[in-house]
Amino acid sequence: MRSLSGVAWSPALLARAAPAAPSASATPLARPLAARVPPHAFFLTSAVFHYLGPAFAVLLFQQVDVLGVAWLRIASAAVVFAVWRRPWRLLPSLSLAQRWRLLALGGVLAAMNACFYLAIAQLPLGTVGGIEFLGPVALAAVGARSRRNLLALGLAAAGVYVLTDVRVAGAPVGFLFAFANCVLFVLYVVLGHRIAQDGGQQGVDRLGAAMLIALVAITPLGLAGARPAFGAPLLLGAGIGVGICSSVIPYVCDQLAMARLPRATFALLLSLLPATATAIGLVVLNQLPSPVEWAAIGLIVAGVALHHDQPAPRGRA
Repeated sequence: MRSLSGVAWSPALLARAAPAAPSASATPLARPLAARVPPHAFFLTSAVFHYLGPAFAVLLFQQVDVLGVAWLRIASAAVVFAVWRRPWRLLPSLSLAQRWRLLALGGVLAAMNACFYLAIAQLPLGTVGGIEFLGPVALAAVGARSRRNLLALGLAAAGVYVLTDVRVAGAPVGFLFAFANCVLFVLYVVLGHRIAQDGGQQGVDRLGAAMLIALVAITPLGLAGARPAFGAPLLLGAGIGVGICSSVIPYVCDQLAMARLPRATFALLLSLLPATATAIGLVVLNQLPSPVEWAAIGLIVAGVALHHDQPAPRGRA
């Protein structure tokens, strides 16, 4: 092959003259932002927003029904995911088992948010947060029967017992919803890890599809209670803000962290969350725990931090 200048250019010479493709290690800025941010940063962001949104939701309970606030949270998150990710596009490529998993996650998200809001309407945020993370500790202890995990379960159980003994006389129904939320949170972690296995972006798309399913599931329970916000722009804006802070930012960060962190590391980091709930409840809602409650929350944090997940066998998803 010959150019206009008369110089012969062979395919081999063209290959040498072409600039070499930059490698991922040579150009780190060419990688997606999600791959450049440490996964622990995603978890810390989730830890803050996981309870910051519900703390502001508590302030809405005086003007909007509790389940109405839960509906606003899920509906606003579903709209954000629909516009941002258009998650229905991935459905044709999913297997039947994967579709059932999304359906299950959507139902869990709807029930978990409803139980969580019904609990924090009657109990301090730090108390509900402490109970919420007894589930992952118990799950780890049952899955790996070591002395360390049994001790972790004992510490966390003792902390929950102290919390319930302090407050159950005043709000037994609140504790019922708090423990139901605890069970649902375990299901969220298990299902969330499963959909995160396909990578951060696939996990976020599937999360968006599950959130649309959650909206369908909670609408019969919460739509009527949300109607007062439709005629009040400030209330509606606050509800949308709660949804973004509670169900978009933390859940997306969870997916991006789960996709890159081992399960044992992710479980260890969960020890931060009861403390985060207490701190946000103190700052935003002026919910000051008593010394006994501080001690109980400390036992729960110690139990979650102490437990250790056994590494999964090779080749197992």
